[in-house]
Amino acid sequence: MADQRVHPTTSDPPPSSSSPDTASEQSADDPNPPPGKPVPLPPETYVFQLPREQIFRYPPPENAKKFEALTRSKSRSSCCRRCCCFTFCLLFFLVVAAAVSAGVLYLVFRFKSPKYTVANIAIEGMDLTSSSPISPGFNVTIRAENPDGKVGIYYLKDSAVNVFFNDVKFSDGVLPVFYQPKKNTTMIQINLTGSNVVVGGAVRTALSNEQSQGTVPFVVRLKAPVKLKVGSAKTWKFTVRVKCDIVTNTLDEKAKIVSTKCDYSVRLW
Repeated sequence: MADQRVHPTTSDPPPSSSSPDTASEQSADDPNPPPGKPVPLPPETYVFQLPREQIFRYPPPENAKKFEALTRSKSRSSCCRRCCCFTFCLLFFLVVAAAVSAGVLYLVFRFKSPKYTVANIAIEGMDLTSSSPISPGFNVTIRAENPDGKVGIYYLKDSAVNVFFNDVKFSDGVLPVFYQPKKNTTMIQINLTGSNVVVGGAVRTALSNEQSQGTVPFVVRLKAPVKLKVGSAKTWKFTVRVKCDIVTNTLDEKAKIVSTKCDYSVRLW
Protein backbone atom coordinates (compact mmCIF):
# COMPACT_ATOMS: atom_id res chain seq x y z
CA MET A 1 0.00 0.00 0.00
CA ALA A 2 1.42 3.11 -1.02
CA ASP A 3 2.14 5.83 1.52
CA GLN A 4 -0.31 8.54 0.95
CA ARG A 5 0.27 11.86 2.53
CA VAL A 6 -2.16 14.69 2.42
CA HIS A 7 -0.64 18.15 2.20
CA PRO A 8 -2.88 21.06 2.94
CA THR A 9 -3.08 23.36 0.03
CA THR A 10 -2.08 26.96 0.65
CA SER A 11 -4.14 29.48 -1.08
CA ASP A 12 -3.82 33.25 -1.01
CA PRO A 13 -6.40 35.02 1.07
CA PRO A 14 -9.14 36.40 -1.00
CA PRO A 15 -8.42 39.92 -2.13
CA SER A 16 -10.18 42.54 -0.17
CA SER A 17 -12.97 44.19 -1.86
CA SER A 18 -11.10 47.45 -1.95
CA SER A 19 -7.49 48.58 -1.75
CA PRO A 20 -6.21 51.03 0.94
CA ASP A 21 -6.16 53.86 -1.56
CA THR A 22 -9.65 53.08 -2.61
CA ALA A 23 -10.70 52.95 1.03
CA SER A 24 -9.15 56.33 1.64
CA GLU A 25 -10.94 57.81 -1.31
CA GLN A 26 -14.20 56.27 -0.19
CA SER A 27 -13.67 57.51 3.37
CA ALA A 28 -12.89 60.99 2.12
CA ASP A 29 -15.91 61.01 -0.16
CA ASP A 30 -18.21 59.48 2.41
CA PRO A 31 -19.86 62.33 4.31
CA ASN A 32 -20.91 60.01 7.10
CA PRO A 33 -17.96 57.84 8.10
CA PRO A 34 -18.55 55.02 10.52
CA PRO A 35 -18.63 56.22 14.12
CA GLY A 36 -15.59 55.63 16.27
CA LYS A 37 -13.13 55.64 13.40
CA PRO A 38 -10.72 58.54 12.66
CA VAL A 39 -11.40 60.41 9.49
CA PRO A 40 -8.46 60.11 7.13
CA LEU A 41 -7.31 63.46 5.70
CA PRO A 42 -6.51 64.17 2.09
CA PRO A 43 -2.84 64.09 1.21
CA GLU A 44 -0.79 67.30 1.83
CA THR A 45 -3.35 68.67 4.27
CA TYR A 46 -2.07 70.32 7.47
CA VAL A 47 -3.95 71.44 10.52
CA PHE A 48 -2.71 74.34 12.66
CA GLN A 49 -4.14 75.27 16.01
CA LEU A 50 -3.66 78.94 17.03
CA PRO A 51 -4.55 80.59 20.34
CA ARG A 52 -7.64 82.70 20.19
CA GLU A 53 -5.78 85.95 20.91
CA GLN A 54 -3.53 85.48 17.86
CA ILE A 55 -6.36 85.40 15.36
CA PHE A 56 -6.33 88.66 13.41
CA ARG A 57 -9.30 90.15 11.70
CA TYR A 58 -9.01 92.26 8.57
CA PRO A 59 -11.49 95.09 7.87
CA PRO A 60 -13.80 94.50 4.96
CA PRO A 61 -12.77 96.14 1.68
CA GLU A 62 -15.53 98.73 1.84
CA ASN A 63 -13.98 100.18 5.05
CA ALA A 64 -10.52 100.64 3.51
CA LYS A 65 -11.30 104.16 2.19
CA LYS A 66 -12.70 105.22 5.55
CA PHE A 67 -9.57 103.97 7.27
CA GLU A 68 -7.28 105.82 4.85
CA ALA A 69 -9.29 109.06 5.20
CA LEU A 70 -9.12 108.82 9.00
CA THR A 71 -5.37 108.24 8.85
CA ARG A 72 -4.84 111.30 6.60
CA SER A 73 -7.02 113.46 8.86
CA LYS A 74 -4.99 112.49 11.92
CA SER A 75 -1.77 113.19 10.02
CA ARG A 76 -2.93 116.69 8.98
CA SER A 77 -4.10 117.47 12.50
CA SER A 78 -0.74 116.42 13.92
CA CYS A 79 1.08 118.57 11.33
CA CYS A 80 -1.05 121.62 12.21
CA ARG A 81 -0.36 121.16 15.90
CA ARG A 82 3.38 120.99 15.24
CA CYS A 83 3.25 124.18 13.11
CA CYS A 84 1.28 126.09 15.75
CA CYS A 85 3.62 124.96 18.47
CA PHE A 86 6.64 126.04 16.42
CA THR A 87 5.09 129.46 15.70
CA PHE A 88 4.28 130.13 19.34
CA CYS A 89 7.76 129.08 20.40
CA LEU A 90 9.32 131.38 17.79
CA LEU A 91 7.20 134.37 18.90
CA PHE A 92 8.01 133.69 22.53
CA PHE A 93 11.70 133.52 21.68
CA LEU A 94 11.55 136.85 19.79
CA VAL A 95 9.76 138.59 22.67
CA VAL A 96 12.27 137.26 25.17
CA ALA A 97 15.18 138.26 22.92
CA ALA A 98 13.82 141.81 22.54
CA ALA A 99 13.29 142.15 26.29
CA VAL A 100 16.77 140.82 27.02
CA SER A 101 18.32 143.16 24.46
CA ALA A 102 16.53 146.17 25.92
CA GLY A 103 17.62 145.16 29.41
CA VAL A 104 21.23 144.73 28.29
CA LEU A 105 21.21 148.15 26.60
CA TYR A 106 19.88 149.78 29.73
CA LEU A 107 22.15 147.98 32.19
CA VAL A 108 25.36 148.14 30.16
CA PHE A 109 25.09 151.60 28.68
CA ARG A 110 22.79 153.19 31.28
CA PHE A 111 20.76 154.72 28.46
CA LYS A 112 19.32 158.10 29.39
CA SER A 113 15.90 158.77 27.94
CA PRO A 114 15.50 161.63 25.45
CA LYS A 115 13.38 164.62 26.38
CA TYR A 116 10.88 166.46 24.20
CA THR A 117 9.03 169.73 24.61
CA VAL A 118 7.18 172.25 22.41
CA ALA A 119 9.27 175.42 22.44
CA ASN A 120 7.26 177.64 20.10
CA ILE A 121 4.04 177.70 18.06
CA ALA A 122 2.48 180.00 15.46
CA ILE A 123 -1.07 179.61 14.13
CA GLU A 124 -2.42 180.75 10.76
CA GLY A 125 -5.84 180.60 9.12
CA MET A 126 -7.87 179.98 12.28
CA ASP A 127 -10.97 181.94 11.17
CA LEU A 128 -13.82 181.34 13.58
CA THR A 129 -16.17 183.95 12.12
CA SER A 130 -17.03 181.91 9.02
CA SER A 131 -19.06 178.70 8.97
CA SER A 132 -17.11 177.28 5.99
CA PRO A 133 -14.40 174.61 6.45
CA ILE A 134 -11.04 175.94 7.60
CA SER A 135 -7.44 174.91 6.90
CA PRO A 136 -5.41 176.14 9.85
CA GLY A 137 -1.62 175.98 9.70
CA PHE A 138 0.65 175.41 12.70
CA ASN A 139 4.35 176.22 12.77
CA VAL A 140 5.61 174.14 15.70
CA THR A 141 9.14 174.09 17.10
CA ILE A 142 10.00 170.95 19.10
CA ARG A 143 13.03 170.80 21.34
CA ALA A 144 14.56 167.29 21.26
CA GLU A 145 17.28 166.60 23.80
CA ASN A 146 19.53 163.52 23.83
CA PRO A 147 21.26 163.54 27.22
CA ASP A 148 23.04 160.20 26.78
CA GLY A 149 26.80 160.30 26.30
CA LYS A 150 27.12 156.92 24.53
CA VAL A 151 24.05 156.59 22.30
CA GLY A 152 23.06 158.50 19.12
CA ILE A 153 19.54 158.56 17.67
CA TYR A 154 18.52 158.11 14.03
CA TYR A 155 15.11 159.65 13.23
CA LEU A 156 13.78 157.77 10.21
CA LYS A 157 11.08 158.40 7.61
CA ASP A 158 7.37 157.60 7.94
CA SER A 159 6.92 159.85 10.98
CA ALA A 160 3.75 161.79 11.79
CA VAL A 161 2.93 164.97 13.74
CA ASN A 162 -0.66 166.08 14.45
CA VAL A 163 -2.40 168.91 16.32
CA PHE A 164 -5.76 168.27 18.06
CA PHE A 165 -8.35 170.36 19.86
CA ASN A 166 -11.05 168.41 21.73
CA ASP A 167 -10.19 165.28 19.67
CA VAL A 168 -10.64 167.22 16.40
CA LYS A 169 -7.54 166.97 14.21
CA PHE A 170 -6.63 170.35 12.75
CA SER A 171 -3.28 169.80 10.99
CA ASP A 172 -0.77 167.16 9.86
CA GLY A 173 2.99 167.13 9.32
CA VAL A 174 6.13 165.01 9.44
CA LEU A 175 9.52 165.13 11.13
CA PRO A 176 12.65 165.60 9.02
CA VAL A 177 14.98 162.61 8.68
CA PHE A 178 18.16 163.32 10.63
CA TYR A 179 20.73 161.89 13.05
CA GLN A 180 21.06 163.30 16.55
CA PRO A 181 24.48 162.63 18.10
CA LYS A 182 25.10 161.91 21.75
CA LYS A 183 24.69 164.72 24.27
CA ASN A 184 22.95 166.90 21.73
CA THR A 185 19.92 169.24 21.75
CA THR A 186 18.17 169.86 18.40
CA MET A 187 15.43 172.39 17.66
CA ILE A 188 13.09 170.85 15.06
CA GLN A 189 10.78 173.13 13.08
CA ILE A 190 7.69 171.44 11.67
CA ASN A 191 5.11 173.02 9.37
CA LEU A 192 1.70 171.41 9.80
CA THR A 193 -1.13 172.10 7.37
CA GLY A 194 -4.88 171.56 7.57
CA SER A 195 -7.12 170.42 4.75
CA ASN A 196 -10.67 171.78 4.81
CA VAL A 197 -11.44 170.82 8.39
CA VAL A 198 -15.16 170.96 9.12
CA VAL A 199 -15.52 172.57 12.56
CA GLY A 200 -18.87 172.19 14.29
CA GLY A 201 -20.65 174.95 16.12
CA ALA A 202 -19.78 173.53 19.55
CA VAL A 203 -16.07 173.43 18.72
CA ARG A 204 -16.12 177.00 17.34
CA THR A 205 -17.85 178.22 20.48
CA ALA A 206 -15.33 176.44 22.71
CA LEU A 207 -12.38 177.90 20.77
CA SER A 208 -13.84 181.42 21.02
CA ASN A 209 -14.44 181.09 24.76
CA GLU A 210 -10.92 179.74 25.37
CA GLN A 211 -9.37 182.51 23.29
CA SER A 212 -11.27 185.16 25.21
CA GLN A 213 -9.81 183.74 28.42
CA GLY A 214 -6.29 183.53 26.95
CA THR A 215 -5.97 179.77 27.54
CA VAL A 216 -6.48 177.72 24.39
CA PRO A 217 -5.54 174.03 24.96
CA PHE A 218 -4.06 171.93 22.16
CA VAL A 219 -2.57 168.45 21.99
CA VAL A 220 0.50 167.81 19.81
CA ARG A 221 1.12 164.15 19.02
CA LEU A 222 4.34 162.86 17.47
CA LYS A 223 5.16 159.38 16.22
CA ALA A 224 8.63 158.64 14.84
CA PRO A 225 10.47 155.41 13.97
CA VAL A 226 14.03 155.58 15.31
CA LYS A 227 17.22 153.53 15.66
CA LEU A 228 19.88 153.85 18.31
CA LYS A 229 23.57 153.93 17.47
CA VAL A 230 25.80 152.30 20.10
CA GLY A 231 29.43 152.61 19.07
CA SER A 232 29.50 151.42 15.47
CA ALA A 233 26.41 149.19 15.82
CA LYS A 234 22.75 150.05 15.25
CA THR A 235 19.74 148.61 17.01
CA TRP A 236 16.57 147.40 15.36
CA LYS A 237 13.90 149.95 14.42
CA PHE A 238 11.36 150.89 17.07
CA THR A 239 8.77 153.66 17.49
CA VAL A 240 8.84 156.70 19.78
CA ARG A 241 5.49 158.29 20.64
CA VAL A 242 5.29 161.77 22.18
CA LYS A 243 2.21 163.54 23.52
CA CYS A 244 2.46 167.23 24.48
CA ASP A 245 -0.38 169.11 26.17
CA ILE A 246 0.13 172.81 25.48
CA VAL A 247 -1.84 175.98 26.21
CA THR A 248 -1.59 179.10 24.04
CA ASN A 249 -2.90 182.61 24.71
CA THR A 250 -4.24 183.37 21.20
CA LEU A 251 -5.05 181.76 17.86
CA ASP A 252 -2.76 183.76 15.55
CA GLU A 253 0.86 184.06 14.47
CA LYS A 254 1.77 185.87 17.69
CA ALA A 255 0.57 183.03 19.88
CA LYS A 256 2.68 182.30 22.92
CA ILE A 257 2.84 179.09 24.92
CA VAL A 258 1.44 179.52 28.41
CA SER A 259 2.22 175.98 29.60
CA THR A 260 3.47 172.70 28.17
CA LYS A 261 3.79 169.13 29.39
CA CYS A 262 5.15 166.25 27.32
CA ASP A 263 5.18 162.50 27.90
CA TYR A 264 6.70 159.86 25.67
CA SER A 265 6.58 156.09 25.28
CA VAL A 266 8.51 153.51 23.27
CA ARG A 267 7.14 150.62 21.25
CA LEU A 268 9.86 148.03 20.68
CA TRP A 269 8.18 146.30 17.68
